Amino acid sequence: MSTRQSNNRTGIVLAAGFGSRLNGSVKETNLKPLTPVAGVPLIFRVIESLNIAGCNRVVIVLGHGYEEIKQRIQQQYDGPIELIYAYNDKYDLQNGVSVLSAADYVEDEFVLTMADHILEESLMQKARKHVPPTDGATLLVDYKIDTIFDMDDATKVLAEEEKLKSIGKQIQDYNCIDTGVFLGTQGLLNALKDRYQETGDVSLSDGVQELARRGKMEVLDIGNSFWQDVDTPEMMAYAEEQLAKDSISV
Repeated sequence: MSTRQSNNRTGIVLAAGFGSRLNGSVKETNLKPLTPVAGVPLIFRVIESLNIAGCNRVVIVLGHGYEEIKQRIQQQYDGPIELIYAYNDKYDLQNGVSVLSAADYVEDEFVLTMADHILEESLMQKARKHVPPTDGATLLVDYKIDTIFDMDDATKVLAEEEKLKSIGKQIQDYNCIDTGVFLGTQGLLNALKDRYQETGDVSLSDGVQELARRGKMEVLDIGNSFWQDVDTPEMMAYAEEQLAKDSISV
């Protein structure tokens, strides 16, 4: 596993889904990417996280609420990142289809995450310094299983010596948790394309599992860094409680 400081990456944000479990959490919006957590909309938090990870441009994959979300970002974002908007018209399918919607804008290495994840700065600094395996990918994982807020909702991972062996919400044998941050190459995109062409649908986990089968899927331990998926009102309340602590820098 090698490291370097990267300043020339493409970021991908998956923001196409319905986000129905968070509907009604705030009066300002029913669109998850625009939902403020501790006063900052989730999508702007994620864009800044990708900036920290060394991305100089970010592809935001939208579907449900496309025009409203795009317009809001264009009106309010004034940071240094070049933003590109990709439309996934099949946003009722699995999240791997959203990844493929960004493929035409990705030439080499990329950092992929979700629009509903809060990621501590130290976590994204780890991502910035890491190089994924050739034709493979790396998933940032959390071994602090006893700190996970909602284990039922978490995607579980079994890793051995920095190699990912299996992934899924229902697997019984696991030792860490998927944080939703991936460092990818064309190898991951090709694995997703192959599965999509075969079945007409694909999840990100499908592509990850295929790379694991080839020995091309690594994991990177986030250590003590904080992250939180914001999928329900309860998760949002927990995230805001954690963000209020002085020790967390996001």
